[in-house]
Amino acid sequence: MTDIATAFADEVVTNAYTKIVAVPGIEGPVALITLDNGFDHTKPSSFGPGGLKALDAALDEAFAAHPVAIAITGKPFIFAAGADLKGVPSITNRDQALELGRLGHKVFRRLRESSVPTFAFVNGVALGGGLEVALHSHYRTASESAGALGLPETFLGLVPGWGGTQLLPNLIGPSNAVTVVLENALNQNKTLNPKKALELGVVDAVFGSADFLEQSFAWAAQVLAGEITPARPEIDRGKGWDDAIARAKAVVEGKTKNNAPGPVKAVELLELARTTDLTDPASLDKGFAAEDEALADLLLADELRAGLYAFDLVNKRAKRPAGAPDKSLARKVTGVGIVGAGLMASQLAMLFVRQLKVPVVLTDIDQERIDKGVGYVHGEIDKLQGKGRLSPDAANRLKGLVSGSLDKAAFAKTDFVIEAVFENLDLKKKIFAELEEHIAPETILATNTSSLSITKMAADLKHPERVVGFHFFNPVAVLPLLEVIKGEKTDDATLATAFATAKALKKSAVGSADLPGFVFNRLLIRTLGEVMNAVDEGTPFEVADNAIAELGMPMTPFTLLALVGPAVALHTGETLAEAYPERFHNSPGLEALVEAKKSAVWSYGADGKQVVDPEVAELWKQGDKASTSEEVLERTRRAFAEEIQIMLDEGVVAAAEDIDLCLILGGGFGFWNGGITPYLDRTGTSEAVNGKRFLAPGVASV
Repeated sequence: MTDIATAFADEVVTNAYTKIVAVPGIEGPVALITLDNGFDHTKPSSFGPGGLKALDAALDEAFAAHPVAIAITGKPFIFAAGADLKGVPSITNRDQALELGRLGHKVFRRLRESSVPTFAFVNGVALGGGLEVALHSHYRTASESAGALGLPETFLGLVPGWGGTQLLPNLIGPSNAVTVVLENALNQNKTLNPKKALELGVVDAVFGSADFLEQSFAWAAQVLAGEITPARPEIDRGKGWDDAIARAKAVVEGKTKNNAPGPVKAVELLELARTTDLTDPASLDKGFAAEDEALADLLLADELRAGLYAFDLVNKRAKRPAGAPDKSLARKVTGVGIVGAGLMASQLAMLFVRQLKVPVVLTDIDQERIDKGVGYVHGEIDKLQGKGRLSPDAANRLKGLVSGSLDKAAFAKTDFVIEAVFENLDLKKKIFAELEEHIAPETILATNTSSLSITKMAADLKHPERVVGFHFFNPVAVLPLLEVIKGEKTDDATLATAFATAKALKKSAVGSADLPGFVFNRLLIRTLGEVMNAVDEGTPFEVADNAIAELGMPMTPFTLLALVGPAVALHTGETLAEAYPERFHNSPGLEALVEAKKSAVWSYGADGKQVVDPEVAELWKQGDKASTSEEVLERTRRAFAEEIQIMLDEGVVAAAEDIDLCLILGGGFGFWNGGITPYLDRTGTSEAVNGKRFLAPGVASV
C-alpha cells in the first residue's frame, strides 16, 4: 500500500461514510455508504489508493452491522468519476501499477461477492471506476438527472481495469459492451444518459431526481421481498460473441489503425470475458488478473501518458489560450454580419445565431444566394426543433434573428463582421474597404481566411487595428478549433473580443502569428505535400496513402484531400510554396487533378472497394522512383519535426503544446500520440532532425 500511496501523495481522497438506516418495507437495518471527496460537483469524487482504502473501511463498518442490504451512492450530482489519474505520471514501476489494479479489484469485488444483497444508487455522474463500482453491485438504479454514465478508459489509452471488461459483457451481452467500452469511448468520448443505460441493461431502473433515494429504497424493498426480479439477458457465448468481437476489432481498426494499445488490449479482455463465470470466484480471479496485467502494461506505456497530456490540453490549456489579452478588454457583440452566403458562411451564421442569440445578417452578390443561405440556417433550426432540442418558440426566435441583405449598409448595427468568401486577397481587401463605409469604427472585421496575410488584408484600411483572423474548420458545427490570428496592427481590444467571442461560440481558440497557413494548414499542407510528392516520384497511391497511419490522423491523406477539396489544398499549397519555396513544393499531380476538375483520387466500385480513379491514374504523371511505406512515413515524420521547430522559432504559437492542441482539435489527431510532438519525441525524430526533444522527458511520456 505504501509504495502506490507514494505516487498518489497529492490525492484528493474520496471518503466513504457508512450510515445504518431503517427503510420502510425492509425488515432489518440497511447500510448506506456515501462517496464524497468533500468538494462540490465541480470536483468529482475519484478513486486513488486513499479513496479505495476509505471504501474498504466503510465496507468493513457496513458488514459489521449485519445489515439485510448494503447500498452505495454519491454526493450531489456525482456518484464517482473513476480512477484518480493525477498520480499516474508518478507511477514509475510495474509493481506500483499492478498494486493499483489489484487494490481496486480487492475492494470493489467485496460488493459482488457479498452474501448480503448490494445495491448501487447511481445519483449522478458515474464514469470509469465509478461505473465499475455499480457493476460490482448486485442491483443498480440511476437518477434520471445523472449527467453521464460510461467507461471512457480506451479514449485515454487505458482499459476499464477494475472489472469493467469482465463484468459488463456478462451482464448486458458482448455487443452492448462493445458499444460502451469501445464504440462510444472512441467516438469523442460519448457517454450514456440514464435512459440509454437502462435500455442497454447497464442499470435496472431509473427514477426521478427529486426523491431518487426514497424511490431507490422502495424499489430495493420490492427486490428483497421477491416482488421484483430485474431482468438478466441470456448471454450468447457463441456466434453472438464472435460477431461482437469482430465489430470491436473493426471499430478499433477504423478509429486507431490499431496504433493505440489501450483499445487493442480492451478487445482481448472482452474476448477473455466469454469464459468468465460471474458466479465462480476462481473464474473472476483469472479475468481480474488479466485486467491487472493489462493495466500495469498500459500505465507504463508512453501512449497513455500522451493521452493524459492530450486530455489535459483539451480540458485546461484550451480554456485559457496562450497570448490572449485580458478578457476585460473584450467588447460586447450584439449583432453579427457575415459576408458570403455559401455553405461555409451559412454554417457560420447558424453557429453565431445559435450560440450568441443576436441578430445575424448575411450578404452576397445576388438575392438568390442570400435566400439560399438564410434558408439553410432556417432548415438547420427546423432540424433541431424536430429532434426536440429546441422548442417551437425558441426555433421561431432564432429564425427571426437571421436575415439577408444585398446592401452592406445593413451591417451598420453590427459589432462583429466576418467574411467567408473565396481565398483571394484582392477580393477580401475590396470587401473590407466597402464595409468600412458602413460600420462603426470599433466594429471588428474578422476574416475566415485559411492562409492569407491578415496584415496585408488590413493594410489600406482606415482602421487596420480592428482586423483579426478568425479561422474556422469544416464542418463548423463539429470541429472545435478556431485559430485567432493577430495582424501587425491588430489591437488588444480586437484580439480580446475575438477570444471572448470564440469562447461564447463554444470553440477552443489557439492564437497564431500572421504567417502563411497559420498553424493547422501549414502543417497539414507540409504533410500532404510529402505524400503527394512521393506519388509524383513514382510511389503507388495505395502505398503512399496508407504509409502514415501511425501519425494518428483520423483519415488517410487522399481521403482528407477529397474532404478539403483539391482546389483549396492547391491554393493553400501555392501560398506556402511562395513563402517557403525551399520546403513546400507544388505537386504536378495535384495541379493536373485540379485542372481536370477531379474531386478525389479514389473511386469506389460496385463492391464498395476503393480503387484509384482511372482518369486520375491517367492524368497524374509519375516518375520511376518509388518509395517504400517506411520511407514515406520517415520523410513525413521528419517534415513534421522540421516544420514544427521552425514554427516555434518564428513564434507562430506560444509553445509546442499549442501545435498539439491545433492538431487534436482541428484534425482529430490521436490522443494516444498526444497530438504529434510526443510521438515525434518517442520515435526519436525530434532529436534526429532538431537535436532536441519538443517536450521535457516525463511530459507526455514515462
